[in-house]
Amino acid sequence: MKTIRIGDVTITSIVERDGPWRRPVDMFPAYDGEVGAAHLATLEPEMYDAASGRMVITYQTFVVRTPRHVVLVDTCTGEDKGYPPPLDFDKTPWLDNFRKSGLTFEDVTHVFCTHLHFDHTGWNTRLVNGRWVPTFPNAKYIFHKDEYAHWEHAAKAGGVHPGTVWTYNCRPVVEAGQALLVDSAFELDDTFSLTPTPGHTPRHVCVNIRSKGQRAVVTGDMMHHALQCREPEWSTIFCHDRAEAAQSRRSFLSRVCDTPTVILPIHFPGPTAGLIKPHGRNGFDYRYLR
Repeated sequence: MKTIRIGDVTITSIVERDGPWRRPVDMFPAYDGEVGAAHLATLEPEMYDAASGRMVITYQTFVVRTPRHVVLVDTCTGEDKGYPPPLDFDKTPWLDNFRKSGLTFEDVTHVFCTHLHFDHTGWNTRLVNGRWVPTFPNAKYIFHKDEYAHWEHAAKAGGVHPGTVWTYNCRPVVEAGQALLVDSAFELDDTFSLTPTPGHTPRHVCVNIRSKGQRAVVTGDMMHHALQCREPEWSTIFCHDRAEAAQSRRSFLSRVCDTPTVILPIHFPGPTAGLIKPHGRNGFDYRYLR
């Protein structure tokens, strides 16, 4: 992704992996093959690999630099977490891209997590001498308090993945005194705020970035693929409440459609950043900023 400028703020991407990943029919329980094929033929070409029949899915972190802060939004899967195939892919690209961005772990002042699934919290911690510690020693990590409570309860109740990632991606941050457990009204100065978009997880949020009258939004997993703009009711197999996720998605897309709000979906492949446009009678279109 090329550098995006929002007023006095710059936004870049650190990619962990990209490329073909899942078939639409495996991702969306409501997927209609005929409708989907028509959409895939007219979406941005980077979104779909026709040879494999798979959607192109990217795992990435957004680096947001303001005059006062260096902020990461969502931290991919991380290393040494012991995930099974195919999630055991090489994690060195994230580290290499982080270093190429000119940053050290100590430079990061804040980490926002749109939700607490494993692929959005992985680099929150790293393994040092057999112990999980915060990767970014000077950062405050922003977790929605109700999202945190949900996964804490799931882990303590013997929940399985992804609930158990709380024990090594989230709890060590709280124990180190580096977490801010916030509600939906949280703001970090006048640049960062949250928009509740529940459904994918109980308290999923989008992260708003504002400067000098301009706005960008990191949408986390409110949507995984541009097909969900065309068909907002197509929630994923990973959604906690598919109906609520669809409602959140349609409401959000309606508000930003035909506005200059820059959309930054975590899982959309490069060039990633784009705008929401109307499509047909009830749908929306995703168009890259090129």
